[in-house]
Amino acid sequence: MSNSTQQIQPYGRKQSGTLCNLVLSPEKAETLKLESANYPSITLTQRQVCDLELLMNGAYSPLKGFMCQDEYDSVIATMRLPDGLLWPMPITLDVPEDFIEKNQINTSSKVALQDGEGFMLAVITIDSIWTPDKALEAEKVYGTNSSDHPGVCYLKEKTQAVYIGGEIQGVQLPESYVFGAYRRTPLKQRELFAKKGWRNVIAYQTSKIIHRLQRELLLNIAKENQAHILIHPTIGSTKPGDTHYYTRVHCYEAVMKYLPEQIAMLSIMPLSMRMAGARESLWYGIIHQNYGCTHFIVGPNHAMPPQDENANCSYEAQKLIKQYQNELAIKMIPLEEHRYFAKTDSFKPASTAGKEHGIRFSEEKLRNNLHENKAIPSWCSYPEVLEVMKKAYPARSKQGFTLFFTGLSGSGKSTIAKIVNAQLIEQGNRPVTLLDGDVVRLNLSSELGFSKEHRDLNIKRIGFVANEISKNYGIAICAPIAPYTKSRREVRELIEQHGTFIEIHVSTPLEVCEARDRKGLYAKARKGIIPEFTGISDPYEIPENPELNIDTSEMSPLESAQEVILYLFQKGFLD
Repeated sequence: MSNSTQQIQPYGRKQSGTLCNLVLSPEKAETLKLESANYPSITLTQRQVCDLELLMNGAYSPLKGFMCQDEYDSVIATMRLPDGLLWPMPITLDVPEDFIEKNQINTSSKVALQDGEGFMLAVITIDSIWTPDKALEAEKVYGTNSSDHPGVCYLKEKTQAVYIGGEIQGVQLPESYVFGAYRRTPLKQRELFAKKGWRNVIAYQTSKIIHRLQRELLLNIAKENQAHILIHPTIGSTKPGDTHYYTRVHCYEAVMKYLPEQIAMLSIMPLSMRMAGARESLWYGIIHQNYGCTHFIVGPNHAMPPQDENANCSYEAQKLIKQYQNELAIKMIPLEEHRYFAKTDSFKPASTAGKEHGIRFSEEKLRNNLHENKAIPSWCSYPEVLEVMKKAYPARSKQGFTLFFTGLSGSGKSTIAKIVNAQLIEQGNRPVTLLDGDVVRLNLSSELGFSKEHRDLNIKRIGFVANEISKNYGIAICAPIAPYTKSRREVRELIEQHGTFIEIHVSTPLEVCEARDRKGLYAKARKGIIPEFTGISDPYEIPENPELNIDTSEMSPLESAQEVILYLFQKGFLD
């Protein structure tokens, strides 16, 4: 690579490391692919695929594989690898316990790692197998053990019981069919910097859309540091509620027209966020040093979970950055919150003294204005960006959504759903699909029983179908019992990537449901004939914050359906 001596060195000891390219040569990769036919294989989750790609392409240098137990323990406790090198984030591979037992996996075993379509990406040679203390990991990495934190929730509910660690031999990087021109490895990014003659480069990693405020800040920071700008958005899993990366990348393309030519560049990175705050921001700095950047912007709430975004964490980030800056070659740039000041027609720090405290136009407010066909202030964003956003956030009367009724058997949810379904079909504006619990059981989940595992799987299937309907601007009406908070939350998170999820708790009391008992199910459950029956021998976890609560012991089915129709009208989903 030409002029490589002028570039910042990859991360490592004494601020001078080497990019770890873990992808084998084509000849060796083909040999390994043939050998791996005899290895046990495991299908990776989206986050695991992202981590594997960044391991293989060198973004996680100096790591050469998923962490072993000694590395994991050291990082959790001290934010350092066993040799003392700063590394704030555990990079782990979790697998089901029965996978280890069934395949008789031990240290020195080789396991093939596949993507969701079954393509073999790499082989891991296992050096360590252990059961982690997830409560300790949550406390150390996220600063809390509460499942209200999305990172902790993922750790406790979505990661498997056992961690395995060891070195990686890469066969091929994951296929990328979308925005391939922007998806560069650290080596390719460095080569492009060298080709353009860029030496000082400020990395701006974001999961948000760039508007006028962010553009102004980027240009000011670039001028102050005499540096170019790499806009480097995350396209792995991001914060709940973040705009899907398809829309975001089109918005970034639109913003590039408002940045001086030869000053800014767009690239994308398949990284899955953890939402670990200042600790994660430090990790991002290390990653961007590997990409060849000399500066990294840390926003006031960088990598924080959504519920903490209003609590400015810049002090915590600044404290951590000050503590570890001398161990990094990349310069971390903490940034405080800025707002728009109408009297001076400019953007200033929110802490600016004076009676006028500036205007804060949040992403949520911008989306709501789009949904409600309200005007967006000209100082907030650019017309081209708003045009892209309008496609992702159309007026609610044109938006796909899911009505998710949940409640005990006999609560009346199916009856209400059928009435609402009929009235929406009668309106005739959009396609409407009813996914009644019993009908879905018969046609989509006939082989499933009523264990917790099978109930969760049934709800996931309903959620998958509802999401396909909603993201194509249709209306899905679901009426399962859905007794568990976790599965309802997973369906919400899935659907809210593309549409709106409206949870309706049909909260009819158990005694009323049991008195109705048209199918005789409660009587059989009381006698023990039906095991694991919701409300009798199996729990129903009451929704904490549903959009609607309906008790059919106080209203007729028709009146209950009208509550739903009025809610849709009030929120703008109906013309």
